[in-house]
Amino acid sequence: MRRKHRRLQSEADLDITPFMNLMIVLVPVLLLNMVFAHTSVLELNFPTGESLSAEQAEELQIQVVIYDGQLVVADNQGGVIKTIPRREGEYDFVLLKDVMKEIKSRVPDKKDVIIMPSRETSYQSLVSVMDTVRSYEAVVAGSVVEAELFPEISLGDAPVQATGSAEVSS
Repeated sequence: MRRKHRRLQSEADLDITPFMNLMIVLVPVLLLNMVFAHTSVLELNFPTGESLSAEQAEELQIQVVIYDGQLVVADNQGGVIKTIPRREGEYDFVLLKDVMKEIKSRVPDKKDVIIMPSRETSYQSLVSVMDTVRSYEAVVAGSVVEAELFPEISLGDAPVQATGSAEVSS
């Protein structure tokens, strides 16, 4: 009987070069297309149960009252500064920003504002008012920067609106 000699077969090496090439291309593409979550945190001052001291009561307080049909910009010393009616179902944030810039030019050291939304105010409207009164885009030396208006925002309840006109209490 004749013996059969078998050659010892060695196993072929696994070629992972094409897979590595795919990963080198695919990973950067996926990372570039990834949407990163962006969370903003805004410091707010909520009213406390304490009453105001005489010094705090005499200090100028700028108020933005959000009613269903209008925005009312007022202060505690002179009353209503500007009433901004809704146009086509939307608040006029451009006019609000212009009014806030005018107030800031008169009292440049003032940094706080009180926003008083009514119960009917939507969350998006409240956030839009907060963004509008906090800062605006300005061009400085050829580049666009965020200029500060009133970054310290306090929240309160809107006073009850009288029929025909806005009633603002201090």
